[in-house]
This record gives sequence, structure tokens and C-alpha cells, in this order.
Amino acid sequence: MKLLFVASDVMEFRGMQRRDDEVRLAANGAGAHRAAAAIDDALATFRPEAIVSMGFCGALDPSLAIGDIVVGTTVFAGDRAFAAEPPVTVARHRSGPVCSIDHVAGTAEEKRKLHSTGAIAVEMEAAGVAQRAQKLGVPFFCIKSVTDLADETMANDFNAVLRSDGRFDTMKVLVSSLRRPWVRLPELVRLRKRCLLASRSLGVFIADCRF
Repeated sequence: MKLLFVASDVMEFRGMQRRDDEVRLAANGAGAHRAAAAIDDALATFRPEAIVSMGFCGALDPSLAIGDIVVGTTVFAGDRAFAAEPPVTVARHRSGPVCSIDHVAGTAEEKRKLHSTGAIAVEMEAAGVAQRAQKLGVPFFCIKSVTDLADETMANDFNAVLRSDGRFDTMKVLVSSLRRPWVRLPELVRLRKRCLLASRSLGVFIADCRF
């Protein structure tokens, strides 16, 4: 089967394992429009039979832990909703609606509001992937791994350092963190560790899936 996996950053692919399927990986930065553009670029040389939005997410459900796998059943994007297919797997995961927004949900208060919609996790790319999959008439899957908890408010403002190319400006993040180094620098170290854990968790889970 020809599978296209779409993420925002190559780090989200680090845990990927070999599959018997024909696989293409695409990472083009954060945001729905950049995810959609990644698919458009891939279509020049690859015709997927299914498209998977994968990567990191923030927990909205307080029971979700770091590295937990979320399989989206529906993607909420503003006033639109896109259905997502469930992969065939016996691996442990949580299923439920996912919110796809255009910025990092950085506060516990915002996460609580998003959770009130019924969503259990939040991310930034799935809506763009879902739209393209719908247009192509191929199955759409949404598989995410948790890197921040529902009750956490981030000390670093990642929205302020998100560049127009969908990448986070590492230098600006570091400079900004020096304003409150006792809080912001440990958060960056902790987040990197969480991302490595989440990427491994994704790789193990996806290796067990049939699409």
C-alpha cells in the first residue's frame, strides 16, 4: 500500500520503523496550510492510497500522559469537522476528536476551553491533511503523541517565535528563555526529552498499525 505520512518536523519521524508498504514522509513546518502544501509537493512524484497526519500534540483530556498515543476519530477545525479512519491495531491508544488550530495552545485555560468541545487533544496540521485527503478521495488517518499536558501552561511563548516558513526560530527561543532562565530553560530541556519519547512512541505504534 502507498502511504503518505505528514508531520510538521522531521523529528516526529525519528521513531519510524520499516514497513512493507511503500512509504513517503513529508514535513513542511507547522500549520494546516503548510501540511497541505507538503501533500501537494509529494503528489508530483507519489500517489498515496492513504494519508496519515502524524506528530506531536497537546493533551486536552487531563487523563492523557506524556507519550500517550491519540488516534483522532474527528478533526475539529473552526466550524468544520473531518472524519478520520481508525487504523487496525491492538496497540494501546486513546481515540477521540482532535482540535486542529493555527497556533500553539500554550495555556491550561485555553486547553480547558478546547476540551469543552469534546476534543481530547490539540495540534496544528491535521485539518490541512484532512482537506487534501478528502479532495483526493483517499482515507485519512490522524495519529498523534502527547508532548504537553492538559493542566500545563508553557513558560516559553512558542507562538512569538514561529516563523513564516512554519519553523520555530531556535535562536529567538533561546534568547527569550534567558529573560526567565530558571523557568524557561528547564522547560526547553524537558520538552526536548518529551519530544524524543513521543517520537519513539509514535514509531512503535505505527509499526503495529494496518491502514
